[in-house]
Amino acid sequence: MIGAGRIVCFGELLLRLSPPGRELLFQGGSLDANFGGAEANVAIGLSRLGHRTAMVSAVPSHAVGQGAVDHVRRHGVDASGIVRTPGRLGLYFLTPGASLRASSIVYDRAGSSFAEADASLFDWPTLLDGASLLHLSGITPALGQRSADMAIAAARAARAVGVAVSFDGNYRPSLWQMWDSDPRAILSELVGMADILFGNHRDVALLLDRPFDGDGPDRRRHAAEAAFEAFPSLKLIASTARHVVDADHHRLAARIDLRDGAHQTDEVAVTGIVDRIGGGDAFASGVLHGLIATGDPAEAARAGLALAALKHSLPGDASLFGTADIDAFWDGGLDVRR
Repeated sequence: MIGAGRIVCFGELLLRLSPPGRELLFQGGSLDANFGGAEANVAIGLSRLGHRTAMVSAVPSHAVGQGAVDHVRRHGVDASGIVRTPGRLGLYFLTPGASLRASSIVYDRAGSSFAEADASLFDWPTLLDGASLLHLSGITPALGQRSADMAIAAARAARAVGVAVSFDGNYRPSLWQMWDSDPRAILSELVGMADILFGNHRDVALLLDRPFDGDGPDRRRHAAEAAFEAFPSLKLIASTARHVVDADHHRLAARIDLRDGAHQTDEVAVTGIVDRIGGGDAFASGVLHGLIATGDPAEAARAGLALAALKHSLPGDASLFGTADIDAFWDGGLDVRR
């Protein structure tokens, strides 16, 4: 399904600002800074697993933009496809959750270099040369019509040269509501060009404008079958089921649906959560890694679940774990490894 070439990820690089520890935003007068972005997190996660990855984006031509570029390069991601333009780097402010208080995010992305970029900035035949996969997410088209056009142009270019497309739904209603958008139409066009979809029954419900119940494997299968019928190019759908006990205790299971069957993992308990942000991107990295390394959907689901669970133990947006960490996760044993 995915060849051995580079994985190209296209999306916005962001600066994340959050209070230290579990403080409220601006409670103590200081903020910790981390770079992130859904697609960049996937590029970094896959790079740490030994894959060749490249990031395509637009950042401002000043020190903050360079910091974002340095962030992905530090983790082995090819940043030559990141263009510099006038403007600002998009921000988001995270207030970490604790106990029965959920985490919350405030976006400050309007007018960013990426959101204001034009599709003509990206020479996709060159950027996709030697690539086996283009990874996109629903966050890019949510930023505005220009960004939606960029995402569609990228997917069309990949289809034209036979490069597989993976798409993570990542539906962010607060972003779509900031402009006169039609998320169902835009996302349906993008999913219609995808080979792999990261999304659950709620994503399918949005795309098809009909309700689906995600309570139990049979009902999740019903949603997947409806998506396969609506989108003939789809070959695989990967999803997680998350049960939130409180901010420090979640339960996770992973599932992969194919046209002719499905693979679902058992549920694992994720406790003592350090940072929940980026768990879905870690899951996508693990699934793509498993598909490339083994071609086995069941193993891909297990790799995705392992990385998603492990990401909750790590501050910052991206998974920094390697293949040995996935093996150790499934081997069990939580005492110090010497």
